[in-house]
Amino acid sequence: MTATDRSLELIHTAAQAAADKLAHDIIAYDVSDVLSITDAFLLASAPNDRQVKSIVDEIEERLQKELGAKPVRREGDREARWVLLDYVDIVVHVQHSEERVFYALERLWKDCPELELPADAKATRGKAAEHAKVQAAEEAADLGGEW
Repeated sequence: MTATDRSLELIHTAAQAAADKLAHDIIAYDVSDVLSITDAFLLASAPNDRQVKSIVDEIEERLQKELGAKPVRREGDREARWVLLDYVDIVVHVQHSEERVFYALERLWKDCPELELPADAKATRGKAAEHAKVQAAEEAADLGGEW
């Protein structure tokens, strides 16, 4: 079994919305062969809690406006470290970068086929690592100036 056309449409719209809000490392997996509860997972991350919320809000708004889809469940909103949007056909995970590294959902689903995403979403691959390097360099520079 493979993800339905509806699931793919939801994934593409959600991935584009996440990319438009500067999410990092957007990736989607077809989990329909291993899970009976959903067809696909979309994973995205951001370097801070405010951006996680912004990405989640944009995904939710776009899916509602463009495809008439509302999540049946939204979890993790309070702390905005890992927000899950359950649309039944797909599940969207938007994680703080630290949670993304710690929980490593990609490892769990690596045997599932990766879904094709819009070019903007694909371009986000490696952004978390890039951001971490810049952050580390800025912190090192700040510490260097204090000595």
